[in-house]
This record gives sequence, structure tokens and C-alpha cells, in this order.
Amino acid sequence: MSTKAQSLFDRAILVPAIGDAFKKLDPRLMVKNPVMFVTEVGAVLTTVAIFTAKVDHGFIVQLAIWLWFTVLFANFAEAVAEGRGKAQADSLRKARKDTIARRLRKDRSEEQVAATLLEKDDLVICETGDVIPADGEVIEGIASVDEAAITGESAPVIRESGGDRSAVTGGTRVISDRIVIRVTSEKGNTFLDRMISMVEGATRQKTPNEIALTILLSAMTLIFLLVCITLRPFGTYAGMEFTIPVLVALLVCLIPTTIGGLLSAIGISGIDRLIRRNVIATSGRAVEAAGDIDVLLLDKTGTITIGNRMASAFLPAPGVTENELADAAQLASLADETPEGRSIVVLAKERFNIRGRELQHPHAAFVPFTAQTRMSGVDLDDRSIRKGAAESVQCWVEEQGGHFPQEVSHAVEAAAREGRTPLVVADGRKVMGVVELKDVVKGGIKERFSHLRKMGIRTVMITGDNPMTAAAIAAEAGVDDFMAQATPEDKLKRIRAEQAAGHLVAMTGDGTNDAPALAQADVGVAMNTGTQAAREAGNMVDLDSNPTKLIEIVEIGKQLLMTRGSLTTFSIANDVAKYFAIIPAMLMVTFPAIAPLNVMKLASPQSAILSAVIFNALIIIALIPLALKGVAYRPLGAMAVLRRNLLVYGAGGLLVPFVGIKAVDLIVSNLHLV
Repeated sequence: MSTKAQSLFDRAILVPAIGDAFKKLDPRLMVKNPVMFVTEVGAVLTTVAIFTAKVDHGFIVQLAIWLWFTVLFANFAEAVAEGRGKAQADSLRKARKDTIARRLRKDRSEEQVAATLLEKDDLVICETGDVIPADGEVIEGIASVDEAAITGESAPVIRESGGDRSAVTGGTRVISDRIVIRVTSEKGNTFLDRMISMVEGATRQKTPNEIALTILLSAMTLIFLLVCITLRPFGTYAGMEFTIPVLVALLVCLIPTTIGGLLSAIGISGIDRLIRRNVIATSGRAVEAAGDIDVLLLDKTGTITIGNRMASAFLPAPGVTENELADAAQLASLADETPEGRSIVVLAKERFNIRGRELQHPHAAFVPFTAQTRMSGVDLDDRSIRKGAAESVQCWVEEQGGHFPQEVSHAVEAAAREGRTPLVVADGRKVMGVVELKDVVKGGIKERFSHLRKMGIRTVMITGDNPMTAAAIAAEAGVDDFMAQATPEDKLKRIRAEQAAGHLVAMTGDGTNDAPALAQADVGVAMNTGTQAAREAGNMVDLDSNPTKLIEIVEIGKQLLMTRGSLTTFSIANDVAKYFAIIPAMLMVTFPAIAPLNVMKLASPQSAILSAVIFNALIIIALIPLALKGVAYRPLGAMAVLRRNLLVYGAGGLLVPFVGIKAVDLIVSNLHLV
């Protein structure tokens, strides 16, 4: 999926958005936004007044036009935000084709059926060139899969049975080999279906904070509505005539139409910013929760460290030269295809010019690593060489009748304290020494964690390493805390403990064993390369499968909350300013004593009302780019954000109406529009 941001002024977005703005005038849709629904009702009443009023028809017509523009501009903001998502959805739909699936019957014979007819738990075969017909798990075989239609990444990925990279997505293509897939999705509820619904906003529900703000805005609207209703008899009593159009205009200018018109667009654009970073949120609430996160759980491998430990030093035992240790370590690693094993071979070659020996030695018997023995090696003629965990090699040496030197034990402990992984090498009964493997901490990760700390987020590194190694890596990476020798149960327990203490927790994962923790976390980001269980448990899916993306997700969530807070501050300050701009101008004819309060020197009461209505409509359209792009994010604390909002958006909301309304008033009066 392309992550290229589309411009607000893209014709492909603007033109459909104009049409959608009119479609959204449907009262059944407008009622979901009480502020704009009241504005629409006011526009209808003003339109009716055009035909019932006896005087000021031109004034009422202009009020009606600009009230309708106010509603349409608010709808346009939402339509543009949705349009950016629809453009993404169109690219995703291209991945859904009329695919024919090769379904396996119970007798293992094949039948060809339409992909839309597949049921959950059906087995299908996919070979080179086949489009994967539905979401599923690979249960047999291994294959290269092209996921460009989903992730936008052209490089193929490996999908295989029995591991954490077994999940496949419907619409992707097998480019080599053969796999058997068990369908894991219900019809019409595939990962691609959910992605399309989400990016189109079809399933976006208001978040708790958004609902709370809507209730607040509705209450403010109701209060101003009651005030305007009571003004009419008061006006008659005081010798003034407050017509329906005037009261409607006053109401619309004083209720929070600015934030009311932009609230939905802000929420939709937050999801859109995630989509452009190849992250799919399965709920709008997850995006908002990301902005409130204050505890971040991160796996060490692949997130904090590069992921492959590399041999960094040979520490020989007493009576053994470094060259002899390197020779034995290389022999034990010749058949080791892990990155760690290959790095030992390379280090021995670089340090001592020891060339790799022929693997097909007639008397070579290679011993693979197992979780039980925790070591590997080779038997060559009369030599048995092993490398592995210190405890395992020590037991093996002592079983051979050998002795494990105290100096080697000290070297193992020292390496662990420094964040290294020690592997002990033994040649028969003789301990040769220690090979140090170093976890390489990613460049710039310490600065990013410092960045998070300024945001008030505590980082916790999760690792299976022993406590000494974990402590050293945690110190080098700059995390605030760590969990050593962590099991899936430990992760779940830690998340629950943090939540019980009042924290909001985010974490990443890709394996089935991560699913419980992902489901428990407030923000659970599953890797797209992971298992189906992990993807279903999380409330976000990272299509790039980059664990560090979690940091960007938190920043996007915080930017969404800051944008909403900033524009709410501006809107309320905007309304306060309009009080002082409009009310004195409206009443100065009847009550000359308040004329000095007309600090803006507006031309007439009618000019003041029309100018305020025009400004009220134009400010919504002016703020659409900011609502969609978001307020510039900075790692500030809550009090610092509040101060910035008050100084920038609060003060701006107070000053801009005075300038804007006066400018419109000059145009209105000079053109003799009233």
C-alpha cells in the first residue's frame, strides 16, 4: 500500500468531497453532530424567513446563504478527511480480484471454487503465481510471497508453517514454491475487508474523549439556544425586535461551530496519518489511546537491538592462545547457519586469517544446537568440540572428566555484566575459552527514548536474557526499566500490574505467545509478518513489521489529542471574542450608553451580524488544512502543552475574530450589502 501523502488540493479528493458535502446535509447524518445539526436547522428557518419576512429580504438572503455555507464547509472538512482514506481504499481494492481457490476436499483431492465461497477452516493450495484467496495460516510448506499490494514493499517475504511467520493475507501472491493454507477468516471479514472499511471511515466510531467533547459542545449549544429563545420576549419588552434570522445568526456565531465542524475531520485524519505510515488501526479508540500512553513495553531483539548478535572477542582460557581458541570456535561453527555462528567464522578469519574448512569432511559429524543441550559443535576424527551456554558446556566437560577453570567462570560473569552473551568453547575435556557475542544497540535509539521521556512515557525493555546482560543493554539503550528472562505470562502480568496502577500501556508483538499481552495492552501493535492470532489480538497492525514504529504511533496519537485540544481552545476563545464584537454593535442603537463598547466601530447592527456570520463560515474552511495535517508535535508535558494552547491558540482565538470581522465589515459596508 502506498504511503505517499496526498495533497489537500488534489483534484481527485476535492471534487468528490464537494459532492459529499451536499450528501451529508441529510438530517439523519447531521444529527450525529449536534452543533452542526442546530446550525442546519437555523439555516432552514432563515431560508423560510426569506419568504415570510416583510422587510430586509436582501439581508436575510445573505444570512441564509452564509449559514448554509457554514454547514457545507463543516461537511466538506469531514468529506476531505474521508476522501484521503477512500483514495487509500481504492488502492487496496485492486488487491481484491475474482480469485479462484484450489480447495482441498477431505480425501485430499482438489476442487476449484471462487474465493468468495471459502469458509473458515477450509484448506487451500497455493503454488507459484497463485493469488492467496483468503487470510490464513500456512500449515504445510514454505514459500516466498509478494505482499506489495498490501504493504507497498516490493521485496518478497518468507511464509512458512510452524513459526511466527505463518500468517498470509488474501490478495497477496505466491512467487515461489508450494504451501497449504488453512483459512482463518469469515467471509466478508478478511483483513483486507477490515482495512478498507477502516480507511474509508465506514466503521470509525467516536472515541470516549470525542463523545465527552461532543456532549460538552451540545450542552453549550443548548444553553445558547435557551438564551436566544429568551432574548426575543426581552427584545420586545426593551423596544427591540429580534427576528428569527437575527437570533439564528447570533446563536450560530456564539455556539462552538468551529470545533464542532472540524471534530470529525480531526479524528479521521489521525487514522489517515497512521495509514500513510502503513499502520492499520482496527478502532479509532486505539489511535486516541496511543496519545495517552505513559508506559511502553518493547522487545529487545529487533526493536532496541539490531536482532543478530555478533561475535566481538575471543577470551582464551589459561594455557590456551587466542589463535587456538579462534580455530576451535570456527570448527564448531562451520555448520551453524545462524547469524551468530556465521559471525564467529568471519571473526576468526578476520583476526587470524583462519579460512573456513570443507564442510564435507569424511569424518566430520556436526552436532546441531537444541533447546535441551543448549550447545552445538562437531566431532572430527579424535576431537569433539562444543560451544554453547557456560552451564551446559561445564556439565559436558565434567562428564568427560575435565575441569572448568575458575578464570573462565569469571570471564563469563564479566561478559554478562557488560551486556555481552558469553559462549564457552571446549575441545574434549579441555576448556578453550569464551567467545563474546555482542547485541548491537540500534543507532539513535537512546535519543528516541530520551525523546519519549520528555513526553512523560516510561520505557520498559523485555528480554529473555539473564538479569546482568539485560541490565547492561538497558543502560546502553537508555530505557527506564527492564524485564529479564521474561515469559509470555510475565508480560501479561506486567501489563496488568501497570494498568492496575493507573497507567496506559502499549506493546508490540508478532507471535502467538504474544497474543494475550497484545489483547490486554491498551495499544497492541501486531506485526503483519506475525501469526494470525497476534494480528487478531492487537488493535493495530504494522504492515511494515517494524517494531520501532510503536514510537511513531505514540507521537501520532499525541498529535491527534494536541490538535483537538488546540482547536477546541481556539474555538472557545473565538466565541468569547465574538461576544464583544457582536453584542455591543447589536444593542448600541437601542442602548446608546454601550456604544463605547463597540471597540471595532462596526458600521451597523446588520453589518455586525452579517460580518460575524461570514467570518464564522470562513474560519472553518481556513482551519481545514490544520485539522487534517495536525498541530506541529513537540515532546512537551501536559502543563507545557496547556500553556502553549492558551498563549498561541487561546490568544489567537481572541484576536483573530476582531481582525477578521472588522475586515469583513469594511467589505460589507463599502459594497453596501446591507
